[in-house]
Amino acid sequence: MKLIEGVKTRQLKIIADERGRLAEILRSDWDIFAKVGQVYFTTAYPGVVKGWHYHKIQTDHFFCIKGMTKLVLYDSRQDSPTSGLVNEFFTGEHNPLLVVIPPLVYHGFKAISTEESIMINIPTEPYNYSDPDEYRLEAHTDKIPYNWDRKDF
Repeated sequence: MKLIEGVKTRQLKIIADERGRLAEILRSDWDIFAKVGQVYFTTAYPGVVKGWHYHKIQTDHFFCIKGMTKLVLYDSRQDSPTSGLVNEFFTGEHNPLLVVIPPLVYHGFKAISTEESIMINIPTEPYNYSDPDEYRLEAHTDKIPYNWDRKDF
């Protein structure tokens, strides 16, 4: 898949033994690291869509730690070489993938597992309660060429 300009991914390595599992999510010595503003988690119940939004300043680092999610990105930047491109990632317990989302790229996710999915985000900026760097659209909008329905090929 051709990635939206500025989007980066890193397949994460799961280290498992008889005691359990461990995965490094983000390290300061990786080339995709910029800085950490805060760390938080967000959840979605099965079938729920959380989206769309973008940021003007911050870069997001999304990782699904529980369940499975369909993480979708849309490049609405007029001056981008990938303007109009949609990226779809299936990430979670069965595919541990870190997705780095640059500023001005719309993104949202849908829980596609039979249980609540838990996403961790490590944005480069702390949340500003008085002036949030967050710009939203409805999840089901004609402004983004994407349908959240499951695709049975």
